[in-house]
This record gives sequence, C-alpha cells and structure tokens, in this order.
Amino acid sequence: MIYDIGMTIAYEYDRPAIAGRHILRLVPADIPGVQRRITGNLTILPEPAERRPILDFFGNASVEVAFRAAHDEILFRVASRIERIPQAPGLDISPELPGLAEEIADYRGLGSDAPHHFLGPSPRTAPSPEMTAYAREQVAPGMTAADAVEAIGLALHRDMSFDPDATTVDTPPSEAFARRHGVCQDFAQVMIASLRGIGIPAGYVSGFLRTNPPPGKPRLEGADAMHAWVRAWAGGQTGWIEYDPTNAMSAGTDHILVARGRDYGDVAPVKGVLRIAGDQKTEHAVDVIPVEA
Repeated sequence: MIYDIGMTIAYEYDRPAIAGRHILRLVPADIPGVQRRITGNLTILPEPAERRPILDFFGNASVEVAFRAAHDEILFRVASRIERIPQAPGLDISPELPGLAEEIADYRGLGSDAPHHFLGPSPRTAPSPEMTAYAREQVAPGMTAADAVEAIGLALHRDMSFDPDATTVDTPPSEAFARRHGVCQDFAQVMIASLRGIGIPAGYVSGFLRTNPPPGKPRLEGADAMHAWVRAWAGGQTGWIEYDPTNAMSAGTDHILVARGRDYGDVAPVKGVLRIAGDQKTEHAVDVIPVEA
C-alpha cells in the first residue's frame, strides 16, 4: 500500500522567542521489509540557523534544529510518500509467560532491539500494582505471549474510553488508567506498563494511521492525526509484534511508522527548549492519502 503523507505543525508565541533548539521526529521511517520511504521532505519556517540529521539509540532518524534569531512562530511541514509492505501472517510460536522469562534471561545482546531495554520502568512509563493486577486478570492459563498481548489490548479497548479532553501529553499512565479515559498515547502507555508488569517487554510506536470516512461521506483534509500503538517482544522466534489498543487491532498496512522507543519521551515529534516568556499555542493537521495503483 502506498500513501502520501502530509502534515503541518504550527506554533505561535505571545512574545517572540529569543532562541530555541529542537529534535524533530516527524518524517516516516524507512525500514527494510516493512516500510519504504519513497520521498520524505521536511520544511521548516523560519529557516533554522543550524540543521543536522541525527540517529538515536533506537535507530530513529531525527533532525536537530537551532534558532538564534527572534521569532514569534514556527512551521514544520512534512511531505512524504511511503510504501507500507504487507506482512504475511504466521503461526503463533511464542512461548507461555514462564518460557518468555527464560528466553529474556538467556538473551545475549544490548542492541536497540534487545528486550531488556523494554522490561523495566522508563522515564514516562512504569508498571504499577493496579495495572499489573489488571493485566494478570486478562491472561488465562496456557496463554502464549502473543495471546496475552492481544488479550490485554482488547481489554483496554473495552474498558477505556477515548476522550481527547481527559488527559494532557504529560499525564502519567497510572492516572489515565485510574480514569479509564484518554487518547491513543494513554492507551499505548497504559498497555506498555501493563505488559511490563507481567514480564512482557513492550515499547511505544509513533506514526500515522489511515482513517476511513463513513460510507458515502467525503474524506476530510487534515482529519488524520499522529497516532500511537504498542510493540511487544514475544520471544526469540516470534520477535516483536505490534498492537493498537485504541482500535483493538494488530498494526498493519494502515499504520505508518515514524519512530520507536520505550515511551512517548523517546519518540516525541517535537522536543526541545525555548528562551521565551508568555504562552504559546499549536495547531496540527495531518493527511494520509492512499495512492491509487
């Protein structure tokens, strides 16, 4: 499946910012065998004084920019064409949870995909007794790791409500879980904490999701948004699998990946510092448009 991705993120400041430095993770990733980036352009206005590509520990291609002149707005614009490559479904050969623990203990290596990085607490996502107990309630005896991932994702979809007004980008997953309300970031981080609590390594995926309008209705420009879902390590033979608890589905060709990490802090689309006084506001618009063959 081929998509044209368009996104704009605009910031406006009450008073001019004197300086700023940001790390941007906005352009869809190029992952052999999974996703092919045909084109990928990132336009920044005003033109930054510094701009350099960087590659973080988790293999995410990012851009670091710095502004030195006073500015009262910034515009980031992405234009990219992506081919999402279908993955053939396979048999579930993941171990049960006791066997998964043994495979984690036997795993040798500390590369970016090593399960050890995704098992304990991370800066924004830590297991809690409540989320761990909830996860255990969803796991039946004899369940494989892959089955457990799906069971917990389905349960969160059932028990949590999507509510864009319930949380902010800084709401901890324990609070979102207690409220049972949140957005895709909350669904993902609650699921990550729940999986880690029962011994399943789990991480955060940011990207885009193709949305389909109701039958007979036109597609709305800018109606799509950046999305978040979960990746979980289901053993040495199965490796990493991805699940979208917000929509109760395995991630597939409608999910366009931008970055992977332990939690939102590792993959934030725009992260940085400003020298500024006063408030700011931001507007986002995203289009995910299938390209006809």
